[in-house]
Amino acid sequence: MRLGMRKWWSAALVIMLAAALLSACGGSGGKGGSSGNEGSQSSTSSSSSGSSSNSGSSEGQQQTEVPYKDKYDPPVTITTVWGVDPSLQFKNGETIENNVATRWALETLGIKVETLWSVTDTNNAFVTKMRLALASGQRMPDVVTIGDEQLAHDLIDSGLFREVGSLFDEYANEKWKQAMALDPHVWDPYIRDGKRMGIPVLDYAYNHDYLLWIRQDWMDKLNLEAPKTLDDLEAIMDAFKNRNPDGLSPDQVTPLSIGFKNTFNTWMGDPSWVFGAFGTIPEQWNLAADGTLEWGSIHPGAKQALETLKRWRDKGYIPAEAALWDENKTAEPAVAGTAGIIPGPYWMSGWPLQDTEKNVPHAVWKPYPIPAGPDGKAGRHGTRFTNGVTLISKDAKHPEALFTYQNYLFEQLADPEPGSQWDIGVFKGYDYDLDANGNPVYGDDIPGGPVNINRYWLVRDGARIPDAQMKALLALADGKEPETRLEKEVKNNYGPETPAAAKVLMTQPDISYTNLFSGPPTPTMTSKLDYLKKIELQTFSEIIYGQKSLDEFDKFVQTWKSSGGDQMTKEVNDWYNQTK
Repeated sequence: MRLGMRKWWSAALVIMLAAALLSACGGSGGKGGSSGNEGSQSSTSSSSSGSSSNSGSSEGQQQTEVPYKDKYDPPVTITTVWGVDPSLQFKNGETIENNVATRWALETLGIKVETLWSVTDTNNAFVTKMRLALASGQRMPDVVTIGDEQLAHDLIDSGLFREVGSLFDEYANEKWKQAMALDPHVWDPYIRDGKRMGIPVLDYAYNHDYLLWIRQDWMDKLNLEAPKTLDDLEAIMDAFKNRNPDGLSPDQVTPLSIGFKNTFNTWMGDPSWVFGAFGTIPEQWNLAADGTLEWGSIHPGAKQALETLKRWRDKGYIPAEAALWDENKTAEPAVAGTAGIIPGPYWMSGWPLQDTEKNVPHAVWKPYPIPAGPDGKAGRHGTRFTNGVTLISKDAKHPEALFTYQNYLFEQLADPEPGSQWDIGVFKGYDYDLDANGNPVYGDDIPGGPVNINRYWLVRDGARIPDAQMKALLALADGKEPETRLEKEVKNNYGPETPAAAKVLMTQPDISYTNLFSGPPTPTMTSKLDYLKKIELQTFSEIIYGQKSLDEFDKFVQTWKSSGGDQMTKEVNDWYNQTK
């Protein structure tokens, strides 16, 4: 059975059409959606963002001061909270509360970013702390970016955050609006009663679409060919484990590094592509043969995938602790040089796989396509153009200041023109430096080493135009010398195999399938989905570990249906039919 989700070419068509529109329109210097008159900016405003917001009466009438500024004088404050990635590094004694990006915001935009609290985000610590703050009535931040979908919906439905659509229409600049227009459905999950309650955080297209990273040095030493099927892959895993070319004993080798502590469908090291080989993607809504949406985890193909994963665990091909491993944990044996295969995005050659050579200097990782199942099917989860949502508190005194911040980043950071302000890099001494001759240097050539300043921004990763990075990668893969900042960034910071990996990814455009439900939670989702996901994760793990027989899958499906799944499916399809 085909998964039957949106075809890649339809998304590509949207991108190409939007790109054509962008080219035709050019970069707008005006504030998107504003038709107001010039002249109401503060005398201290900077023209760097090119997105002034002025509204007032017609000529000859008195104009009123508008809140939006390119730079605020005196400065205004935006409060926020942080979940800090445990792998994020700082230098020069900086912290998430006080660093080069917070100083930049104050000096350039007159915006003081004030932290209410921060937490190292291990074991969902940020989600837990945010829920505690909500339950105990603590002060909400002016601006917060949320990556956890359910938490985002709970915060929106708390009534503590304001609608943002009118702000976006009035204050967002044209580059930001055109980027958002690449997929109008990005707003869908955050609409309540026709109002847009959260600003989608745009991400690069295909950013979490899977391929397989395989130790090429092991493949060469064992004279192995690229895996085209799951059977081919199984033979490779057996060779890596039992005939390891680095002399590792079988118990030291992790042939395939995956984990499913929290989910079977995530961004690195998960097995959703194994399910794809049997015609489904778990934990998302797929198109069934009859044209309705169905939950991928109850598809008959999921049973075959579980049988495969159980066999691989019994043979020691996947970690014995896979049920306890999250995404970051799956990277550890890969970096240590004891894993042979890890599934994940095209950008992994830069992080974390580039660190493997520190432990095993001769290690070489290469990207490979997703192998097919016994009936020739292949599938992986597709990436939406979003990576979370930004919410604005009802109590925020300067909600428009977020747009001052983001408009600047969309103009200067998202895809700057050659020779523009942030063309060679953003912060000297952090993501780039200059040598004695004034030439830019990157990576380990930066004194004190580089840091990922893109995690310092108020909104995760700053500002991204969904199709921009893939265009840069494919240009480099075809031999183009890097000219734009994005081209130079991926060449210098993303690992030598990243352009080639992007090209490998795009050799399988039709196997990426996105979750077709993009609306807000239905009533049954709100009351039952957490429970249904819990029994799903538990049942799948117990089957893989042999604690339950494979037949327990059929019992799980019946329990899922009778415990709210059927009603949730009806609600999802009611929504889906309205969107056609």
